[in-house]
Order: sequence, then C-alpha cells, then structure tokens
Amino acid sequence: MKRNSLSSFSISLWLLFTAVMLQAVESAKGKYAHMLFNELFEDYSNALRPVEDTDKVLNVTLQITLSQIKDMDERNQILSAYLWIRQSWYDAYLKWDKDKYDGLDSIRIPSNLVWRPDIVLYNKADDDFSEPMNTNVVLRYDGKITWDAPAITKSSCVVDVSYFPFDSQECNLTFGSWTYNGNQVDIINSLDSGDLSDFVDDVEWEIHGMPAVKNIITYGCCSEPYPDVTFTLILKRKSSFYIFNLLLPCILISFLAPLGFYLPADSGEKVSLGVTVLLALTVFQLMVAEIMPPSENIPLIGKYYIATMTMITASTALTIIIMNLHHCGSEAKPVPQWARVVILDYMSKIFFVYDVGENCTSPKRKKEEECKLEGDDGCQRRHKDIRSHLSNRNEDSDLKEKLNGNLNKSYGLHGENVREAVNCCSCYKMLIKNIEYIANCVRDHKANRAKGIEWKKVAKVMDRFFMWIFFIMVFFMSVLIIGKAA
Repeated sequence: MKRNSLSSFSISLWLLFTAVMLQAVESAKGKYAHMLFNELFEDYSNALRPVEDTDKVLNVTLQITLSQIKDMDERNQILSAYLWIRQSWYDAYLKWDKDKYDGLDSIRIPSNLVWRPDIVLYNKADDDFSEPMNTNVVLRYDGKITWDAPAITKSSCVVDVSYFPFDSQECNLTFGSWTYNGNQVDIINSLDSGDLSDFVDDVEWEIHGMPAVKNIITYGCCSEPYPDVTFTLILKRKSSFYIFNLLLPCILISFLAPLGFYLPADSGEKVSLGVTVLLALTVFQLMVAEIMPPSENIPLIGKYYIATMTMITASTALTIIIMNLHHCGSEAKPVPQWARVVILDYMSKIFFVYDVGENCTSPKRKKEEECKLEGDDGCQRRHKDIRSHLSNRNEDSDLKEKLNGNLNKSYGLHGENVREAVNCCSCYKMLIKNIEYIANCVRDHKANRAKGIEWKKVAKVMDRFFMWIFFIMVFFMSVLIIGKAA
C-alpha cells in the first residue's frame, strides 16, 4: 500500500513539473515572439516590393481550392463559387535566425502588416470590388510568407445551352497581378490543376476537373508581359431534375396529340384536345425561356418543344380538314375512283378500318354481305330488272288484252262491265307509277346516304393513317431527346 501511494505521488509530481516547464517554455516563446515582431517591423514598409534588388523578379506561388459552387446563373452568365486562395512568396526583409529566438521558426501576424501581391480575378462579375478576407499570414524564419484566405467569387462564364439539360460548361477563373508586370512579379502554379479534395458536392453540377494553365500576355497598352493563371472549371449538369419536371411531362402531353385523330368526329372534342395540348406546351416553353439566356443558341429541350408544338399545330389543321370530309353530305361529289381504290380498298385493310358504325366484333347483316359480294352494279341491275319487269307487265296493250280476256271470261261481252274494267286498269296504272316514284326516291336517298357513308369512311381511314404517322414521329423525337442523356 505504501509503495503504491509513493509511486502515485511521484507520478503526480512529475506531471506537475512537466506542466510548469511547458508553461515556462510557452511564456518564453511568447516573449521571444514579441521581441521578434518588434525587431522585424521596426523599419519595415509594406508599400514596396520586398526584394533586395529591384531588377529581381518576385515569384508568387498560387494555389486555388474549390470548396463549393454557390450558384450558376445561366441567364446572366455568372458563376458564384466559394474558393480558398493560397499565395506564398519570399520577403527579403522578414528573415531571422531562429537560434537567437529560442528556436522560434514561424509567427502568425495580420496580413495587412506585410506586403501582399495584388493578384485579382480578372473576369470578375461582382458589383462590389471586395478582396479576400484579411486573415493572418504565416511568416517563417527564412522569409517565406503563406497567405490563406477564403473568398466568394462571382466570375463571368460563357454559357452554351445548346444541349440543355444535358449540357456541359467550362468556366474560366483567371488570376493575375493588376499592376505588376512579369518582370516584377511572376505567378507560378503550385499544382497542375485546382484542388478539389475539399469540394462539397453540388445538387445541380458535377465537377469533372479543374486544370490550370499559365499564360503570358502582352497587352496593347504596355510592352511588358503580364502573366496570369487560368483555372478552367469543367462542369456537367445533373439532368434528373429537368427530366422529371420539364421533359417527361412534355413527352406525355405530346403523346396525347395523335390520340386526337382517334376521337370520333361527332364528339366535337378533336380540335379542343389539340388546342389544349398546344397551350400546355406553350407554358413549358415559357418556363424554359425564363431560365435560359437570350442568346441565338436554342436549347435542346426548346427545340423539342418547338418541334412538338409544330407537330401539334399540323395535327390540329389536319383534324379540321378531315372533319370537313366527315361531314360531307348528299350535296358533295362522289368519292373519286383513285380514292376509292387507294383509301377504301387498301388503306382501310392496312389500318383495320371498318364501315362507319361497325367494329371488328359486330356481325354483318346477310343482305349487306350479299350486296357486297354482288357489288353495287349487281344491286343496281337487280333493281333495273325489277323495274323493267314491272313496266313490261303494266304496258297498256297487254293490260287491256289481259283484262279484256279475263273480263270476257268472267262477265261476258257486256259493255258496262268492259268500261268498269278499263277504269280499274287506269287506277292500277296510276298506282304503279306512284310506287315507282316512291321507289326512285328511296333509291336516290340510299345512293346519297351511301355517298356520305363513303366520305365518312374516307375520313376515318385518314384519321387512323395520321394517328400512326404522328405516333411514330412523337416516339422517335422522344427517343432522340432521351438518347442525349446517355
């Protein structure tokens, strides 16, 4: 028990001694840091370039870390990004011997106390000319200064929306000195690309790289070269949001346009459906136009909307023409022979179009089947035979002879009975003429009705034909627009 208590007491004393020594060391380092700071900045000026020889170039190493994409304003073509900007250079007047200051090799001081390179973002698109935050710099004993500062930048970016919403964008971030030329301050890339290790994933954009390129440009105003470093941010849009909110509704609505041809002509809703679909697509087109820049490049989804709206306009116009064919009455001309052969004989079989008021399950009447088998000419010949037979039977001479013969047999040759028989014969003749007139009217009515039925069948066949044509067009347009996402 005594040994354990002695060991624990000794450990406590050792820990206490270590803490006191560390505190003493820290206090000593703080003392040396104050002394070093006072000595370094006694005659120091941050207004001049810190080189011993004015003809010597000061090298500034630049490194950009992309932390987050705050916004991509396609309409105004502005990229807002959150960056970490690291700049490092050597100051010839801020060096010390670390052994004289108890091994103190670095201190942290406010950045406004030392000279800083005036490196700015050339393609800045912000209203206020704000600089990076005035954070501390790390000053090493050999004169190396490292300045890490966060900054929210707004840069101009030429946005190409030709393949929206399946587009990729390349936005440049060009950094360079504003007043110093290449003979005074030279910019060196720390890495071949921007640092993306701390990037926060964006909900709209994917980062596919950030290569860095150094450029040396001679401007028209000056003969000296001006170096800059351009970081190209390669962005790929995540198109899922636009597919489900702009593209799929348009595709589903566009498939309603061909169904307008399938509606019965007597329903009165064929044109209304086309106009409603056209108005719905106009709303989607306006939504896309609000977020796109007013440029000559029409986005891919805008081209799809325009093509679909053109198709729906054409389908509505064709619907109006076909409805006029459907409502052709008895006053219309007969169906031309070529239309009867091409449309009624061949196309009706290809598109499975049956007679008006008939479908594939309703049985045909026997008389209609017989009439179809014989053909219209056979039916007309039958009616002509009946009419000629009736007219032959009712000729005056035959009727008189037959009636006289029958009357002679029945009543003899009495004059009164003969006159009564002749009067009865004239009554029969008038009755037969009236019957023929009624039969002719019925035949004319049936012929006119058959002519209207033929035009209705022509309209129905054309409806089915254009329905499949527009279905194929909508399908291929949808496949092309979705294929861009792959």
